[in-house]
Amino acid sequence: MSDCVNTCKSSRLGLRSGSRQPGKRPATAREHAHAAPLSPAAPCRGATRGRTPRPGRLRGLPVTWPPPASAPGLRWGRVRVRGGCQDPQVPPAMDVRWLPCSRPLLGVCTLLSLVTAALLGHVLLHTISVVPGELRGFSQEPEEIYRAHQQGSSSPGLQPTPGHHDNPRAAPTQCDVSPDSRFDCAPDKAITQEQCEARGCCYVPARQWPQGSRMGQPWCFFPPSYPSYRLENLTTTDTGYTATLARTTLTFFPKDILTLQLDVLIKDPVDKRYEVPLETPRVHSQALSPLYSVEFSKEPFGVVVRRKLGGRVLLNTTVAPLFFADQFLQLSTSLPTQHITGLAEHLSPLMLNTNWTKVTLWNRDIAPTPDVNLYGSHPFYLVLEDGGSAHGVLLLNSNAMDVVLQPSPALSWRATGGILDVYVFLGPEPKSVVQQYLDVVGSPFMPPYWGLGFHLCRWGYPSTAVTRQVVENMTRAHFPLDVQWNDLDYMDARRDFTFNKDGFGDFPAMVQELHQGGRRYMMIVDPAISSSGPAGSYRPYDEGLRRGVFITNDTGQPLIGKVWPGSTAFPDFTNPETLEWWQDMVAEFHAQVPFDGMWIDMNEPSNFVRGSVDGCPSSDLENPPYVPGVVGGTLQAATICASSHQFLSTHYNLHNLYGLSEASASHRALVKVRGTRPFVISRSTFSGHGRYAGHWTGDVWSSWEQLSFSVPEILLFNLLGVPLVGADICGFLGNTSEELCVRWTQLGAFYPFMRNHNDRGSLVGRQGRAGSILGTLVPTVSVPGGFLGFLCLSPQPQEPYRFSETAQQAMRKAFALRYALLPHLYTLFHRAHVRGETVARPLFLEFPEDRRTWTVDRQLLWGEALLITPVLEAGKVEVTGYFPAGTWFDLQTVPVEAHGSLPPPPPVPPTPAIHSKGQWVTLPAPLDTINLHVRAGHIIPLQGPGLTTTESRKQPMALVVALPASGEARGELFWDDGESLGVLERGAYTHIIFWAQNVSPGAGPGWWKANGATCPGSTQVTNRAWGPYCLARVPNTVVNELVHMSSEGASLQLSKVTVLGVATAPQQVLSNGVPVSNFTYSPDTKARSPQPGPEGWPWVSLSG
Repeated sequence: MSDCVNTCKSSRLGLRSGSRQPGKRPATAREHAHAAPLSPAAPCRGATRGRTPRPGRLRGLPVTWPPPASAPGLRWGRVRVRGGCQDPQVPPAMDVRWLPCSRPLLGVCTLLSLVTAALLGHVLLHTISVVPGELRGFSQEPEEIYRAHQQGSSSPGLQPTPGHHDNPRAAPTQCDVSPDSRFDCAPDKAITQEQCEARGCCYVPARQWPQGSRMGQPWCFFPPSYPSYRLENLTTTDTGYTATLARTTLTFFPKDILTLQLDVLIKDPVDKRYEVPLETPRVHSQALSPLYSVEFSKEPFGVVVRRKLGGRVLLNTTVAPLFFADQFLQLSTSLPTQHITGLAEHLSPLMLNTNWTKVTLWNRDIAPTPDVNLYGSHPFYLVLEDGGSAHGVLLLNSNAMDVVLQPSPALSWRATGGILDVYVFLGPEPKSVVQQYLDVVGSPFMPPYWGLGFHLCRWGYPSTAVTRQVVENMTRAHFPLDVQWNDLDYMDARRDFTFNKDGFGDFPAMVQELHQGGRRYMMIVDPAISSSGPAGSYRPYDEGLRRGVFITNDTGQPLIGKVWPGSTAFPDFTNPETLEWWQDMVAEFHAQVPFDGMWIDMNEPSNFVRGSVDGCPSSDLENPPYVPGVVGGTLQAATICASSHQFLSTHYNLHNLYGLSEASASHRALVKVRGTRPFVISRSTFSGHGRYAGHWTGDVWSSWEQLSFSVPEILLFNLLGVPLVGADICGFLGNTSEELCVRWTQLGAFYPFMRNHNDRGSLVGRQGRAGSILGTLVPTVSVPGGFLGFLCLSPQPQEPYRFSETAQQAMRKAFALRYALLPHLYTLFHRAHVRGETVARPLFLEFPEDRRTWTVDRQLLWGEALLITPVLEAGKVEVTGYFPAGTWFDLQTVPVEAHGSLPPPPPVPPTPAIHSKGQWVTLPAPLDTINLHVRAGHIIPLQGPGLTTTESRKQPMALVVALPASGEARGELFWDDGESLGVLERGAYTHIIFWAQNVSPGAGPGWWKANGATCPGSTQVTNRAWGPYCLARVPNTVVNELVHMSSEGASLQLSKVTVLGVATAPQQVLSNGVPVSNFTYSPDTKARSPQPGPEGWPWVSLSG
């Protein structure tokens, strides 16, 4: 790719078929007018990761205030089996190789886009009897069920589908396959040995259930000789190759696609199938210096991607046959190691279990429970490789799917439609993999500063009087509060864009009062619109009906389900007219109640009846030949009919995109209505969600188990490009305890999104907000569709001020830490927005060569510098955490000045630094302590905390400088007004780099040279205004580099600098060359705290 020389790191291979997508009606002229190609032309972008608007079929708002794309270097390229970077010297042949763009330092990503109408690679997939989690927990299956399932390796409840090609074949003779390397030949139903062999497959019963597995090995599996597609007519193109894939033997699934077009993108040469309507960049030319190779196997067709350096195979689809039927796509690949993460959303450790594990992706309203499909679908995984390298794979497919992991190790994708559009990101560092993934799906939006403060909500604040009292109680108890929320209580009959005149008659005045106090307001908005009132009684429905914005049934009328208001219709956010209608509804309600952000819930979409009040038609879309392991056993369980019609396609194809499309619409509406940076929190998500909104992890239980699971959940969503994420502090369902709430508040202070929210209790009927039968919930009735009613004893209130003074002091300490660190957190979000970095991150992202970090998911990092080690078990006053090699200082020993209405935090006794060689360390952790350590080599900006961010942003700044043995440290601060759009384009921001050096006095004098070509004895830096210059290596110095300055940052004052890691007491401290008298030195922590005075951003010299 000539425009991506030595810089691109991803490629794409695609397969498409020649049949019309199931359930997709012929495109209308209107659809043709609005539907742009899946991958519209877009140049390879610069390293800044700022995005410019790109056309796409799912209309939405581009990333807010993208930075100027002036930095040199392109971040990634791609191969499409149309779209690859090939080696033009290799003639078309069976082992053809082509190499996508690469970047020497970061390696390469290969984007293999198997875009197929129904591309199937046969993979082992075992399923078990799944009982909906809201009815009961999983139980061990009896032996007879185990044997029946193992014989067929099938999902329960699946029925044979007419049209399967079970033509008898000769039993295979090559069946000597290791149990861990078997790929399932009966994913659709349980079959006998005779039926298995009639499919041309091997039948060898497994001797025992693998320990720790919920599935087990398949008894019916593919032999190595099983027929698949053959590669034909391979031709070189400007960007890669094009070819034909042909199959001569039918499979056992109906409607096989016998001819495919491989385009390095494999596509249907006859009819266009459904493709995920998301904007993705395009590649236009070949790479000259790729760092990986791509090889084709001619017959059976397969793709092998390997690193050039070392030859490690990252993707190998030759391990099992490729399937491509109308409603069943299967693609299998080997994995280089068993260390794999991703494939959200699920409740599990960060690293997935490859011992016969199935992950189902079909967005579902259900309280977080292990081993079930939850609110979001992110078909992306990241694999850690020996030596610290990593790669990632995205299957850009929004249909219901299973992903099966097996011990060999290997992985199989099983999708029920769409195409196999596979992107492979080659890193080679884990950080680079995440950045390359975000280059495709979009970098996170930049939240407003106030959104990083503390949020408080409860379902059960019945009036403005109660809500006001809660805010007043928080202030009196000296707890910061930035954003007050209300749940359904504010609505009139639980209808969107209304408020009840009884308890909330002065609702607009209450919100204005919050604004006057420097606070913001959020409220819940569900997508389902009440349809039960008489015509003319409810404007959102009347206007939506007039404008044709609702999802329709087979008769062309709005599909009617049931949610909180009763009978409801569901907006179709893929329809451009719906976006305008939604914006109008938001604007009209905002004119009455000036809210600041939107909490969009129930957007899987959730439905309290199965499908619709009228049921669903009997069709292939409602009863596909393969049903993934969804809770409820059918695609329509707890949601709307799969066959319902949307603007772009059927709900069968678009279901997993519903939350994403509503998030995009809400983001867009807030920008138009408020004219400031939007703030949207959504429950349902899909790949690319972070461009528009944040996420909370749903209706978690008040339990220690859920507290512990929240850490890998936060880490996982950061890897997926959704850094604004958090769990409901103290839990949503059930009663918390004082100890649990204290520990959860301490951890929650380090969630990127910090909110305390809990249930109101009483008699409720709900799926997601009352999942498994636990705690105080008593089942009362189950109804069709998996909906369950509960008699719930009212949970106790859990606002921070509800607990004992001892507990409150511990919580205040955690609040003070978060608010002091907000400038650093805001800077991390800036880096996530412009560079595709993570905010909260797992240890392996920073220390990939240390294998002991790979499985650590009970700790988290904020950026590169802060290590949080929470207590996650009851009754513990110690905690053991892993400390990677280096020096780590206890940040809580650094006093932070309290300002405004906050009382001063209690002093913390000094603790020695941890000098780790990479080891586990047991730390004291009394109830008032969460262990927080800063990594040597980093500088952290702090600010005095206040009761709101409005107050805290006016406080003086401080710096914590953590020196390593080398004496050098670095940090940065990004600052703007906290909420305006377009600040980067307009230059309305301040960006400061901090440097520290602790060289010996005998190292020679420092010096400064403007426009220096060489900088002996100093560091060369670049300023956008001044160009390159030399930063003097003055001994024992802390200095700042002003990269960019705006009027907003001009008022910042630095009141305190704390330097950690100075071995001997200094004799003198200078600030901008002036001696400072009021400094202290503590030999216990080897820290100095000079107080330089009001000069602004000082130069501080330490000599001693």
